[in-house]
Amino acid sequence: MSLSAEEIERYARHIVLREVGGPGQQRLKKARVLVVGAGGLGAPLLQYLAAGGVGVLGIVDDDEVSLSNLQRQVIHHTTAVGRLKVDSAKDAIHRLNPHVHVEPHALRLTDQNARTLIADYDIVADGSDNFSTRYLVSDACFYEKKPLVTAAVGGFDASLTTLRPFESDAAGKPNPTYRCLFPAAPPPGAVPSCEEAGVLGALTGIVGAMMALEIIREIVGFGEGLVGRLLLMDARSMRFETLRYAYDPDNPLTGLTAPR
Repeated sequence: MSLSAEEIERYARHIVLREVGGPGQQRLKKARVLVVGAGGLGAPLLQYLAAGGVGVLGIVDDDEVSLSNLQRQVIHHTTAVGRLKVDSAKDAIHRLNPHVHVEPHALRLTDQNARTLIADYDIVADGSDNFSTRYLVSDACFYEKKPLVTAAVGGFDASLTTLRPFESDAAGKPNPTYRCLFPAAPPPGAVPSCEEAGVLGALTGIVGAMMALEIIREIVGFGEGLVGRLLLMDARSMRFETLRYAYDPDNPLTGLTAPR
């Protein structure tokens, strides 16, 4: 997939990077990325993927823009209050980069539609704000054999990882699933929502941009990704840690007792 003269100029700072170059930028243009959630994480994620030249961006969100979103959901403007987030985000992306095709999905993911929707994309980014959606997306990505970059924020803390559980590592051991990392969702009420506990707006910007970086790295194919590694951030102390996690043979998705 060739680049036009305008695209070569637009992406010049990517193209001069040895790890990206013209071939890497062409892979970005050819890529289809599904972003789950056009909120705090999805907003900066979508902006950087669009600016970076990802050819097709699918956006899943059934919510409308509210005034309280604007403290962190920087893809939306004040005039967008009351509009569907997918429509507001689509307009913002087109202003940023008209070469990107946007596919809005104003719906809630369910057991009935998740796999069909995910199957149409090359890679998925999950910026949702609840465990039920995270499990649904991660399971669907496993069955459809799609890489998943997933992140979460709360208050001043954040986490980020990449999942490829349909593949094995260099030693032949299965890669971990989301359920290896979090075997079960916390009890209802154990983890306060963003509305209840609050969230630092700039933190979602940092983590959303890091998700975009990981997506771009996965598409282009450079560096060491976050498969089997959980990146943790504490914004109060500006502290980053990376923890390794591994395949759990007892996990219900790919474990020894999982249905085949």
